[in-house]
Amino acid sequence: MGKPDRWPDWNHAGAERSDPLSERVSVLHATLRDSDPHLLAERTGAEYSDDQRAFRLRVWEDEVIVSFPDFVALNAASGRPVNDFVRALLAYYFCTAGGTPPAGRWIAFSELPDGIFYAQAFQSYTGRELIRRFGNDVAAFSLAAKKCGGEPLALGDAAYVFQALPRVILAVVAWQGDEDFSPSYRLLFDGAIDHYLTTDACAVLGSALTRRLLREAETP
Repeated sequence: MGKPDRWPDWNHAGAERSDPLSERVSVLHATLRDSDPHLLAERTGAEYSDDQRAFRLRVWEDEVIVSFPDFVALNAASGRPVNDFVRALLAYYFCTAGGTPPAGRWIAFSELPDGIFYAQAFQSYTGRELIRRFGNDVAAFSLAAKKCGGEPLALGDAAYVFQALPRVILAVVAWQGDEDFSPSYRLLFDGAIDHYLTTDACAVLGSALTRRLLREAETP
């Protein structure tokens, strides 16, 4: 990956907010400040610059630059701070990533650590929301998925893979309904996901992808 035209001024980028999420992110950042940045880059799949003391990696389709050791995250194209969700996602990712290779198999949310206790809730704000919007309209779902950067996957009646972070892969699978069964949509994760994100972070990630799909469905 090439370097940006201008590296950002970290001293004026993004202010901490006094809310629970921001406080949690601050704690995660504090645990990372004494880490070896080269080891973090190896584990996360990010690129690290000694000269600029910053990481560079993709979050969805956007390139993001993360300062070290302060972990201020900016969009590489605009130079603007990323939103609170991306800040939190990156904090969990850098804290959890262990460099484990992809498992090459898909698992449901219920198979994550303690995921079985929250699987019904997770499906309610992911799969069920997709059912409400797309139903049997697999073509509309496919179009929205492609707009979100999804790559086709040979599962169900339509399925797409999404690269949320360098080593975080998830998929959405659609099954059409008939007179006996309702249509179904389900989010799946690579089997190594717990080596990169906590179950809570996976829940937020799944919700974010669902919102992206719904938003793209409304875009002409």
